[in-house]
Amino acid sequence: MVTVAALAATVTLFSGVLRGSHSSGALAAAPTAPTGTGFVQTGTEDTAALVAGLQQRLEASPKDAEGYAELGLAYQQRARETGDPSWYPRSDRALRRALRLAPGNAVAVGGLGSLALSRHRFRDALALGRRSLRLGPANARTYGVIGDALLELGRYGEAFRAFDTMARLKPSDGAYARVSYARELLGRPDDAIAAMRLALVSATDQPEATAWTHVQLGKLYWSIGRVGPAARQYRAALSAFHGYPYAFDALAQVQAARGRLSAAVALENRAVDTIPLPQFVSQLGDLYRAEGNRAQARRQYELMDVIRRLLVANGVKTDLETALFDVDHGIRTGESVTLARKARALRPSIDGDDVLAWALARNGRCDEALGYSKRALRLGTRDALKIFHRGMIERCLGHRSAGDAFLRDALALNPHFSILWAPFAKKELR
Repeated sequence: MVTVAALAATVTLFSGVLRGSHSSGALAAAPTAPTGTGFVQTGTEDTAALVAGLQQRLEASPKDAEGYAELGLAYQQRARETGDPSWYPRSDRALRRALRLAPGNAVAVGGLGSLALSRHRFRDALALGRRSLRLGPANARTYGVIGDALLELGRYGEAFRAFDTMARLKPSDGAYARVSYARELLGRPDDAIAAMRLALVSATDQPEATAWTHVQLGKLYWSIGRVGPAARQYRAALSAFHGYPYAFDALAQVQAARGRLSAAVALENRAVDTIPLPQFVSQLGDLYRAEGNRAQARRQYELMDVIRRLLVANGVKTDLETALFDVDHGIRTGESVTLARKARALRPSIDGDDVLAWALARNGRCDEALGYSKRALRLGTRDALKIFHRGMIERCLGHRSAGDAFLRDALALNPHFSILWAPFAKKELR
């Protein structure tokens, strides 16, 4: 069996990719591996017990800076496990208490950086990541925080170099996953799959990290229309970590692609019942809509607004995600351009470009939308949804032949790229 160490040199040669790409593009939120913050993942019950233990420890030793730093990271883990953003302010308070006790605590600074990423405050995350790096220059995970923030800010060359450094310093599932994501952004799905396979090897003996990596590998297969291999990875995730909600969510897409909407709804409900994440609730609504159950779909869409308010109340910036959801579902469409423009100013990435382009197009402003859509594809990313958006914008401008070519390209890449829009694209081409 080939070991991670033996393969490390191959992955850390990623810097060679940059010479050909010039990395002039942008995208949003790299799919950070579970261990990306430096806190070792455990199951939900173990984390709850860890939190309780740390709280008891700090009651006995209220000046324990390391204990507060660990507690702040544990609170972030609870947020990931439960989908409850109210853990974020608790994490913030614990980490800042650690810094008051020990201003040079690199773990606490890095924890604040990962918290800023979770709250979509990417400029803050970058500043905190760089501050953490000054305190601990050899900490590989800090380069993950910095690279993730740079990606969201559209600074791809710098982000890729940060990921390259992370992989050189300490090959890990988090480092390989980030290299994989970077390769995906550059339109190199086969190379992305190869790097994610290294992440899978590296995650051995970590059940949740293994499950997460199986899901990410499955999504790479899914993105290029390979439904069978994707499904196998999602099932492997459930074998590695029983009840893993991200696997239920992904398998729901597989069932929908195979025309089994009732099974898809059942799986998505399992994901939502475990963790009511916005993406799970939104997809459940879309599945109900595809079934023709508009009453249930409406309930899920209304729940999305409740979740959004909860996220905002706990310091999470949701402008980009809200704008895309609203545009896709015909909600506050007139306001979506303003919201998308504001979001793009904070996240000048290819996702920011794409959402703004789509919002403009859905409001009939296709001349303006075209430039942003071109920017959204400038890295060479093979993203079927972005390609579909470009096709619809071209058609809106009267460029029917060019528009249809983009729609065909999107469907050829992934015939099931969207529960809402893939059927629409097929119908338009007929």
